[in-house]
Amino acid sequence: MRTVVYVSGTFDLFHRNHLKMIEYGAGLGDTLIVGVSTDELVCTYKKPPSVPFEERIAIIEALKYPDVVIPQRSLEHSERVKDLNIDIFVVGDDWRGKYDYLRDLGVQVFYFPYGAGVSSSNLKTKIYNQYKKLVDEADVHQNPEVK
Repeated sequence: MRTVVYVSGTFDLFHRNHLKMIEYGAGLGDTLIVGVSTDELVCTYKKPPSVPFEERIAIIEALKYPDVVIPQRSLEHSERVKDLNIDIFVVGDDWRGKYDYLRDLGVQVFYFPYGAGVSSSNLKTKIYNQYKKLVDEADVHQNPEVK
């Protein structure tokens, strides 16, 4: 019998930890399904993604690891687990404990450890701070004398 693995994520500002989590999920079973959170879903629990859903899902579809890529419209996965016969569920460890209820349905749940300091939120903050510094430095200059 084939083992079905489901990897869940927003995958905003795609980075190497996203790739590692998807690669890890692929190594756990025979069929890898990746669920990409829609913009509407993400907005229910944090600020909107920087990259629109259509682009985020296209990036994941272009990877070699997923067999199937689907929109994820809910954080509740009981029905999805049943409908897709999911055996293993993988999500980032920033969601630790949130999906333990899936174990009652016979699903193995793995909270993938993110690398230190690498996340879409951290990248957004770093980009903002670097941009602000550039603007601040550009605004502090002497005006040339006009004759």
